[in-house]
Amino acid sequence: MSPDAVTIGLVSASDRAARGVYRDEGLPALSEWLGRALLNPVRLVERLVPDDQSQIESVLRELIDIEGCHLVLTTGGTGPAPRDITPEATLAVADRVMPGFGEQMRQISLKFVPTAILSRQVAVIRKGALIINLPGQPKSIRETLEGLRTAAGDILVPGIFAAVPYCIDLIGGPYVETRDEVCKAFRPKSALRPKRD
Repeated sequence: MSPDAVTIGLVSASDRAARGVYRDEGLPALSEWLGRALLNPVRLVERLVPDDQSQIESVLRELIDIEGCHLVLTTGGTGPAPRDITPEATLAVADRVMPGFGEQMRQISLKFVPTAILSRQVAVIRKGALIINLPGQPKSIRETLEGLRTAAGDILVPGIFAAVPYCIDLIGGPYVETRDEVCKAFRPKSALRPKRD
């Protein structure tokens, strides 16, 4: 049995990157990480938008309602600055809030910097899709998704992506499979499919 196809939306919110002042690093970092982590055939739908709440809301609706994304990952715009409004835009399109994702992201980042408590990332469900706000820096994106490991490779702090496949199962999406060496997805035994040869 071949793995399920998955459609994933990637959104980078940045005034300066959207104006071409500098090259966006969030979208390439997300695309590269997903390419390493997922076993599924993936269709990525990428959007670069300014820090404008109405535009972010519109893009999130488009990605889920029109493009059919099962998962949307945003990067940027989650701090306390006046133009950081990605969480507000995300909450505005939400049917339900998933607070555990934001809590875990801050726990991971607090291992590195005390200013992690200033981060306002949220995760929500809209229809049959999961939306997660991620940090803006490529290193932080990777750490948040993968978690932290010891020098021996043992998991020190679980990354948030370990819970994403089962969450997508529960909201009626495809069966997302990961490469264990990048990020081992967790599912209860009753939700596991037989391993493919």
